[in-house]
Amino acid sequence: MSERDYKIPSGCSIVGMLNERGHKFSGKLIIKSITTMRERSNGLGGGFAAYGIYPEYADCYVFQVMLETDRAKELVENYLRENYFVEKDEPIPTRPVEAIKYRPLLWRYFLQVRQDKRKEYYDLTEEDFVIMTVMEINTRIEGAFVASSGKNMGIFKGVGYPEDIAAFYGLEEYEGYLWTGHGRFPTNTVGWWGGAHPFGLLDWSLVHNGEISSYGINRRYLENFGYQCTLFTDSESVAYLFDLLVRKHGLTFEMAAQVLAAPFWADIDRMPERQREIASALRIVYGGALANGPFSVVVGYSRGMVGLTDRIKLRPLVAARDGDMLYIASEESAIREVCPHPEKVWVPKAGQPVIGELKEKEVEEKAA
Repeated sequence: MSERDYKIPSGCSIVGMLNERGHKFSGKLIIKSITTMRERSNGLGGGFAAYGIYPEYADCYVFQVMLETDRAKELVENYLRENYFVEKDEPIPTRPVEAIKYRPLLWRYFLQVRQDKRKEYYDLTEEDFVIMTVMEINTRIEGAFVASSGKNMGIFKGVGYPEDIAAFYGLEEYEGYLWTGHGRFPTNTVGWWGGAHPFGLLDWSLVHNGEISSYGINRRYLENFGYQCTLFTDSESVAYLFDLLVRKHGLTFEMAAQVLAAPFWADIDRMPERQREIASALRIVYGGALANGPFSVVVGYSRGMVGLTDRIKLRPLVAARDGDMLYIASEESAIREVCPHPEKVWVPKAGQPVIGELKEKEVEEKAA
């Protein structure tokens, strides 16, 4: 067989599904979707993020942690109890899957920030305090990695094909209003449990296809704001950049897209005056956050989902809508596998975000 008949030309598989009214659906849907793109991965990484899966602990931060030793688990639990009230902790339920040969200890903790710590770190928001503790665990406790740390959501990932990881965690038994999924084809980094996608921080989850050639610059830029990249892959930095730009600095997703997939200066020069001023300011202020290289990403968060490609679209991305559902994927086939006749299918332009958000009424009801 000639190389052109089997070579993977554009890497990993990514997919996201959002019900904008907050109605939950089974993980079976995203498993079925991503399985159609099996040839985009090679068994060295798969994973999913699910939102709305812990309604009985909706007010708790859920730390889903990968632990390589009993000592790491002891240190993590001591550290968490110093800073949080632990509502509940338990092993993450898993099932035997023949293809999963090795796994770390997988544990989840349902946490409330202790009030004495809130007073001690009065200069930090609660979210920033959570980020600080995640970074402390990832950098200072050997053999411990926090996979996810948001409220009412979780990230389930590991080394294997996506459908094997889904079977391992029993994800068909979960229901959520938003799911993202990833099948990994690593090129420049090793395949290991912590390096599988999605990458998460607070309620952010990110799946990525491509290569961030600006990773070194982005990583050093993030360090100025207290973020530490410890998982040995460029994708981690993009997840942190979304938190910095949108949550901390208050940028809209459209503006964040102009930072991460910034227009070329030649294109900025041809914009109308007001647009040119904004685009120029973003490039100047956030130069260290520009994500260079070929990429497409799907980002989930508690209120919605965003898809984005690099500024010349060197990686594929397709979107579709059907009723209250928004779909984003590497391939149209992955969408039509679960939604054969969508109302609208389109290919987003380079650097132009696809944005889906929960309807305001549903957001208010969830908050209540």
